[in-house]
Parts: sequence; C-alpha cells; structure tokens
Amino acid sequence: MWLIPLKLLDDDARAVQLGTVAGMAIAAAQQEFVGEPLRMMMAGLEDASRYPYVIEANGKGAGVMTLQAGAASLAGWDDDDSAWLLRGFLIDSRLQGKGIGTLAAVAAVEEARKLTARQGGGQAGVVLSVNERNPAAQAAYRKAGFVDTGRYLGGKAGPQRTMFKAFEGLPARSVNNG
Repeated sequence: MWLIPLKLLDDDARAVQLGTVAGMAIAAAQQEFVGEPLRMMMAGLEDASRYPYVIEANGKGAGVMTLQAGAASLAGWDDDDSAWLLRGFLIDSRLQGKGIGTLAAVAAVEEARKLTARQGGGQAGVVLSVNERNPAAQAAYRKAGFVDTGRYLGGKAGPQRTMFKAFEGLPARSVNNG
C-alpha cells in the first residue's frame, strides 16, 4: 500500500497517475457520497492547502484521497487548524471489500503526521465526515482507528458522522455537533 503524492511528481509521472485516476470506477450506490475522482485530484493540485494522493495497492491505482490543512470545520470539527481534513477519499469500486480503504485511512493519518512535522503545523490528527447512510465507509474508518465524535448536519447528501483519529500518543478529542 502506497500513497502517491501528486504534487511531488514530475509532469510525466503525474500524467500517468491522473490517467489511472480517470479510469477509476464508482459504485452506483456510492455516487451520491463521493465526487468524480479526476476532478477531485485536479482541484487538489490547484489549491495550496490540499495534498492529493493516488492510493496504490498491489502495484495498481486503487483509489484517491486528499489531505487538506486549515479546513477541518468542513467535516463538522470545531476549528480549522487542530486537525487535517481527509476528503475526497475513494476506493475504486472494483477493488472494494479487500481492506484497501482501511489500510489507506491508516496511511493517511501517518502521512498527515509527517506533513505536520515537516511544516511545523499544530495539527493533532485527522478528521473526516462520512454520510450516515454509508455504513461500509464508517466501518472501514473505525477499523482504521477513527472515533465517531458526533453528528454533523452540513453534508450535501444528508447527515454525516464526524470521525477523528489522533496522531500516535495523542488522545481523541470530542466535539458536540448536535
């Protein structure tokens, strides 16, 4: 399992990875919960606060995700700067059910910890929101060590659960989201 940081690749390598992303499939039942993978990666490349990644498993592109600084409140978190926002997390529908999502979520937290150390940020962990009607994603995040911290009503597709995972050695925080 690898996270391929798109912003660190040269133009040719990035084009290859984006070609892989363009071929990823989204299950019909998940389309209301996730965005189009290539569009999410392009948006991440254009925004200085976002770090887009291709998730690679067994030597092939398996999904995408973005870590974003200064935007944690978009997931119902009580402030923007104490946590990284994990957004645009998607596993190719043809590869779901193999534990890739859980492994990638664990890797995302480790990557965010490294980004915090390199940049000198004050983030204590990673936060995300997941739709209440997406139990498979909630289960994958729980298996990765994320803790449900409350309900968030700001999602486009209905009520969300805010989930947080602290960096190793730090306690999970709780928020009151209603």
